[in-house]
Amino acid sequence: MEIDVGGIKFKGGKIFVILTALSTAAGIVWGAAMFWKDYMEMKEQIQSYVAPDLSEFDKKLAIIEENSAKAVDYTRDIKNDLKADIRKLEDVVETVERSTKQAQRDMDKDLRELRKDIDMKIKKALDNPLAGMDASAN
Repeated sequence: MEIDVGGIKFKGGKIFVILTALSTAAGIVWGAAMFWKDYMEMKEQIQSYVAPDLSEFDKKLAIIEENSAKAVDYTRDIKNDLKADIRKLEDVVETVERSTKQAQRDMDKDLRELRKDIDMKIKKALDNPLAGMDASAN
């Protein structure tokens, strides 16, 4: 098979190479055109982009942050109040313990004095000659 184009004759293998080169060139041109079209559409979209309105989101976020700060302050106040209450309670317990220890000492002292007094009265009663018994005789 032979083709004559403008006085140049092309034979079998050369025709195949030329057709392959022409189809490759056409594919490259078509790919470049598609790339250019996509690029221009993307450029248009980028230029027409408008950032969304996030003001409501920002307001809600500010409210959440404010509430979080209040919660932290409230928690800190509760913690400090509890510490103060615990210290007061410790002071009360310490005072009660001191009072109890002192009362125990006083009671022990009173019991010793009472025993001593009773022992003395018993001895005195036994030593009384009218009682008819002598405590020293035993």
